[in-house]
Amino acid sequence: MTSEAIFLARLHSEDAVLITVHSHRGSVPREAGAWMAVFAQNTEGTVGGGHLEWQATTEARARLQGKSGEPLLRYALGPSLGQCCGGEVTLKFEAVSAVDLPRLQVEFAATRAHWPHVALFGGGHVGWALVQTLARLPLCVNWVDSRDGIFPEPLPANVCTEFSDPVQRAVAELAAGSHVLVMSFSHAEDLDVVAACLARQRLQADLPFIGLIGSKTKWAAFRHRLQVRGFSDEELAHVTCPIGLAGIQGKAPEVIALSVAAQLLLVMGSSALTGEKT
Repeated sequence: MTSEAIFLARLHSEDAVLITVHSHRGSVPREAGAWMAVFAQNTEGTVGGGHLEWQATTEARARLQGKSGEPLLRYALGPSLGQCCGGEVTLKFEAVSAVDLPRLQVEFAATRAHWPHVALFGGGHVGWALVQTLARLPLCVNWVDSRDGIFPEPLPANVCTEFSDPVQRAVAELAAGSHVLVMSFSHAEDLDVVAACLARQRLQADLPFIGLIGSKTKWAAFRHRLQVRGFSDEELAHVTCPIGLAGIQGKAPEVIALSVAAQLLLVMGSSALTGEKT
């Protein structure tokens, strides 16, 4: 389960103080919108760790016990906090309970609407390992396969599944701006999905990344077949194959998943991954 799901589930039976990074100046550990929920015994999420988070947690627990206080508190990240970031963070403290669940669910859903989209074609071992890795990131994942009943349950909250036969038919309905990863059980399906992505890119130019799992040999074969289908060298340059960070050689699904996820983060850039609750 994601931190958001755990927080909302616990809130059904236990009150909390929700701490949000309201604003910041200079060098700070987390961006505006980052949050943590403080319960009587545990916490969920993070506003940056270290002494800042320790003080914020102490303040939140005091408020859980009835202490009153201003909703906004400013923290200078200097010697007084035992930190040397040098910036300044203003945290918002908000007492929440089960009564607030409908509002919080709407707010979290509104935040997710601005998350980057990843379209993952293939429900095999690497696909499942990648879904588990991406589930902890502020991303919306559309997981597609042509085999009915292939997806495991339960699924993370930020993952939706789609059965599509033929599998490439799903390409036309992808959200604009989707980063596409192709790793189906069949090379024939992989080729059809890549071709559909390139055809959409030719018309709409709205798929910023098309990644294909496989070796350089596989890509050489695919490149020739795609040229026969009429795609130019310039269009084919939009496909990344192999995928994953260079230098990571492991072939276990979990290793590949981490490598590919790291590559996605680099491609998207940090500005696209601040889709936290605001």
